[in-house]
Amino acid sequence: MENIKQNPAATAPFHHLDLTALAALIRAGDVSPVEIAQAQLQRIDELDGALRSYACVTAASALREAETAAAEIRGGRYRGPLHGVPLALKDLFRRKGVPTAAGTALHRGVPADHDATVVRRLRKAGAVLLGQLQMSEGAYSDHHPDIDAPRNPWNAGYWTGISSSGSAVATAAGLCFGATASDTGGSIRWPCAATGLTGIKPTWGRVSRHGTFELAASLDHMGVIARSARDAAILLEAIAGPDPLDPTALQAPVPDYTRLAAAPVAGLRIGVDADWNGDGADPCTQAMLAAAAHVFQDLGATLVPLRFPAADGEQAVRDWAPHCAVEAAVAHAGTYPSRGNAYGPVLAAVLESGRALSGPDYQRILLRRMALRGKVDALFTGIDALLTPVQPMAPLTLHAISTLGTQPGLVAALQRYTCLFDMTGHPCLTLPAGQCGAGMPMGIQLVAARLDEATLLQLGAAFQTATQWHLRRPLP
Repeated sequence: MENIKQNPAATAPFHHLDLTALAALIRAGDVSPVEIAQAQLQRIDELDGALRSYACVTAASALREAETAAAEIRGGRYRGPLHGVPLALKDLFRRKGVPTAAGTALHRGVPADHDATVVRRLRKAGAVLLGQLQMSEGAYSDHHPDIDAPRNPWNAGYWTGISSSGSAVATAAGLCFGATASDTGGSIRWPCAATGLTGIKPTWGRVSRHGTFELAASLDHMGVIARSARDAAILLEAIAGPDPLDPTALQAPVPDYTRLAAAPVAGLRIGVDADWNGDGADPCTQAMLAAAAHVFQDLGATLVPLRFPAADGEQAVRDWAPHCAVEAAVAHAGTYPSRGNAYGPVLAAVLESGRALSGPDYQRILLRRMALRGKVDALFTGIDALLTPVQPMAPLTLHAISTLGTQPGLVAALQRYTCLFDMTGHPCLTLPAGQCGAGMPMGIQLVAARLDEATLLQLGAAFQTATQWHLRRPLP
């Protein structure tokens, strides 16, 4: 695939509208959910042979759902801003009757026997579900050798991020208007930064994990990938909340994220650790952060210098892999090692390392994790959000990614600002905020106190009223 240029958002066709704009057209009767679903399915048919974002397209059921939505809306039974909007699911959210493989060969072609809670909630909101989106094996760091990995629509020679690769590619390329995703070490934030999208990793437990394939139970965060912070607010509001089927889902009520995202940000305090953010960051990343900070200041927010517990963060990065491995070994105990020949080499090696870690070593990791969580909690007594890059380097080519196995320093740098917030459970919002090299997108990260996704969405929406990075689209 050749390099793909961007087009101005002002002339964007229907498939590049944000969800919020499409929802307004549907509600007004200016466009039919059936028309949009048909157009999306045609676009998938035309483009996804090259992009490989879908693991399974459910065209027949999508058209039925669109017809139902159209009839309900005509009859005055409008359910809300997702009614009739085409979305897609990362292929670890089970959907009854639809093969849900979580990027594995082991479960390929096996229909799910129930809906995940997230899927039930999207159905209740009236969304049209286009299909299951491709992902890395078991939501870890590599695609199964038998699976053709999704390709970045901006430039096929660049990384798409993992593990929510299909979710990002489909949303960026106009093959859906938003997608579910998950994040255990960075799997919402990396793909969004790589493809110019907005994504939210909520507080751990804010969104039910019932009916999802597990990688590491206490690290897995269910979230969304979208084209704007306002879109993300709509999606998160639809899927969040307590769930009797998941006793670990938090009991906190779900805020009106859509309304709160529209609030002004004057007076909000954004913490910045210039040394931590700048440690090893390349010039593109430093320039992006400086420009983003100026935007927030112009919007009336206050920048607060602080010291992040960087040494604890570095330890958390070292602890993340063995911690994840232990929990993954438990999650896969029913099929590994008994069906080990169905596993790819990367995930199999992770499971082996998890099975080998001692109990005392694991307990030490848990104690350090508790201490880091407390220190990060303390930061938010003096700030409303923390600003960091998603990664300290420019967008990575596929060649650079292919060398990660021999460059532990590069792996640690890539994880520096992501996996530690999976360890602490704090919510994170990723926003497109720059470009580098061959015009490839780059992203910033905002982090907030636990259960304070509203502040992140508020800041994100304000940032996107003052910038146009989120309006860039790859062609065609």
